Amino acid sequence: MPNYQRILAAIDLSDEAEAVLERAVAMAASDNAELHLVHVVEPLNLAYGGDIPMDFSSVQEQLQSQAEESLHQYAQRANVAAERCHLLSGRPDAQVHELSENLAADLIIVGSHGRKGLALLLGSTANGVLHGASCDVLAVRVGQDK
Repeated sequence: MPNYQRILAAIDLSDEAEAVLERAVAMAASDNAELHLVHVVEPLNLAYGGDIPMDFSSVQEQLQSQAEESLHQYAQRANVAAERCHLLSGRPDAQVHELSENLAADLIIVGSHGRKGLALLLGSTANGVLHGASCDVLAVRVGQDK
């Protein structure tokens, strides 16, 4: 089994993120690795395809602020320093790939729902992270289908 030096845990800030965080903390401790946390806020105009003629800037700012607070709460529970917390905006899979390369991470840990069937093996974000990563990816099963 490889000895990882730098681990990037991508968390979605839901209740299910706890399982991903627990696995990341355990793996970082066992390998004496540096642990980074990342959360990506998807811009509302991407989520809705820009089809709705509304200004989402105040809502987006609220989402960003709430995400920052939540990310730092997860970091405190996991004893991860603030400088190793990364709050990004954009497409989650692309942002996770870019950050993992910038950090020279050798493992990305992401949550995945245990759905049935090949097409639903991983959630769309976990699938995107897996297929574009330049390092190992660990998909932690989360949710009710455990």
